[in-house]
This record gives sequence, C-alpha cells and structure tokens, in this order.
Amino acid sequence: MKKKLLSFLILASVLFVPASVVAELRALIVDGQNNHRIWPETTTLMKKYLEDSGLFEVDVATSPGKGEDMTGFKPEFAKYDVVISNYNGDLWSEATRKAFEDFVKGGGGFVTVHAANNAFSKWDAYNEMIGLGGWGGRNEKSGPYVRYWEGRILRDLAPGRGGAHGSQHEFLVETRRPDHPIVKGLPAKWLHTRDELYDRLRGPAKNLTVLATAYASPATRGSGHHEPMLMTILYGKGRVFHTTLGHGLISQQCVGFKTTFLRGVEWAATGKVTQRKPDNFPTADSIQVDE
Repeated sequence: MKKKLLSFLILASVLFVPASVVAELRALIVDGQNNHRIWPETTTLMKKYLEDSGLFEVDVATSPGKGEDMTGFKPEFAKYDVVISNYNGDLWSEATRKAFEDFVKGGGGFVTVHAANNAFSKWDAYNEMIGLGGWGGRNEKSGPYVRYWEGRILRDLAPGRGGAHGSQHEFLVETRRPDHPIVKGLPAKWLHTRDELYDRLRGPAKNLTVLATAYASPATRGSGHHEPMLMTILYGKGRVFHTTLGHGLISQQCVGFKTTFLRGVEWAATGKVTQRKPDNFPTADSIQVDE
C-alpha cells in the first residue's frame, strides 16, 4: 500500500506541475570567440539568468577558435525562438550567415550583447540587424552616429571612427521610450554599476528605436553626448534587442542589466514582456548587484 501511495504521489507531482514553471521558449547563446576573454563566464551567467527565469530552455553553440576552420559551425537556428550573441570573432561561413539571415528575417528573435556589436563589420545584413556597431573599421561609410539631444534622436553624418569608450565607471541609464514593453515600469533613471560606456557607434540604423541612453562624459574620455544603451531593431519579421551593457561579470551582475537583458530576450522571442520589475531594481541614487 505504501509503495502504491508513493507511486501515486510521484505521478501527481509530475502531472500537476504549474504551467508557470515550464520553460516554453527555446534560446540559443552563440559564443566561442570574443575580444573579451571573460566570455565563457559571461555566457554561463546569461544562461543561468535565462534558465532561472523559468521562461527559457537554453543551449549554447560554441564556435571553433580564432583562425580555425569555421565551415562546420552550423547552429540550427530554426530550432529556437531567440538567438543571443556573445560572439565577436571570425566571419561565419556563407551557409551559416544565410541561415541566420533567414532565421531573423523570417521572424526569429535576436539579441546582441555588448561586444557582439563589434562583430562582422563587412556583413551588410548583420549591420542592419544590430542597427549600430563599433570598431572593425567602421566609419562614416557605415552609417550615422545616433545620439539623443534635447528630447530628440539625432543622426549625425559627420566623418569619424565608429566605436569607442572611455574608462570603466558607474553611470546613469535614462529611459527614452517608457511605453516600450522592455523598459515599461522601470525608473526614468537608474544607476548602472562599473561598465564600459560605448559611444560613437554607427551603422545603418534602419527601423531603430532607442529605448535608453547614457551620457558619455568627457571626464571619462567619452564623446560628450547621450549615447544609445538599449535599442530595438526590426529586421524583416524578426525582432532584435541590442544592449551595449555587459562588459564583464560585475556589469552583468547589475540588476539593471539582468532585468533589461531578460526582458529584451523575452520581447525578441515573443513581442511581449511578462516579467515584473524586481523589488531591488536600481534607482537613480543606488546601484543594485546580484552576486
């Protein structure tokens, strides 16, 4: 009798798992090369965030190392709802690039994190997907600078390099589109922990919406402009979330990074956000870090 009762309880626990704890979305993190040597640790951290949310089942596709043969690197993008790039390295094969373009254009979600916007400066479709990028020889031929100035988004066609940052420091992130699901309900200003503040990014900037900016102060060798930190881009039927935040572990442990990353991934995958603002979200005066 005891064995039968135990079997029943085990079966009941399987059958009656609340739907809210069943991960319904499939996510793929792509990594393997990055000028940031800490990429294995940041991939692990982002994977944990996604899985702990209860929303995502997560796989990782790791490319061959720098200078190695890339022809066999063929992630099955079509199996996933969203792809997250933690990759900045050698160009993928033509077949893999085509498969990725088809995935996003056909409605797949894409999220680019920090140095992933440095990648693939000569791949036109990728530059359209990310909207703005840096380094890799980018310049005025790549597209305009995009800045926030006196309540407006400005596109600056002045000549100059694409991509820079000053010294790492704490800085305020300011919401510019409070109605967008990714940032809805978040403070108008919140303090981000020590990170690289990317500035002077440039690119096609098509179908680009700037969700949040930060002031790149000349005091930390910044551009002197309010620069995009969080963005969305529409590419075909696909949704792209672009965060320039997240240089290393301390910056990715910021509750602001974690929250906007998770919300951005969900939005890219589904077009909506169901996650609530955590109680410990940073304020304009207080940094919050989950260690």
